[in-house]
Amino acid sequence: MNGSMIWFNEAKDFGFILTEEGERLYVHRSDFLPGEIPIGRCAHLPVRFEVSVRGDKRVAIEVSKASKEPPPRARRRGSSVRSVSH
Repeated sequence: MNGSMIWFNEAKDFGFILTEEGERLYVHRSDFLPGEIPIGRCAHLPVRFEVSVRGDKRVAIEVSKASKEPPPRARRRGSSVRSVSH
């Protein structure tokens, strides 16, 4: 399946993925393929994964980045230069 990272907390070792169908799936650090764990900001990072059921919940497993390009950076608020004419 394809989707995008919602967020991933490196300190807590888990995060969430949004599937293309709009489902929110839990993902643990151990469910990423080697070398594919997101570092830093990862919101909207495209990912590929499989879905598994643990207990009564669906989770993402075998997660990897769908693109090797970094996600777009957020724009800083108030950083645009505006010209004022009098």
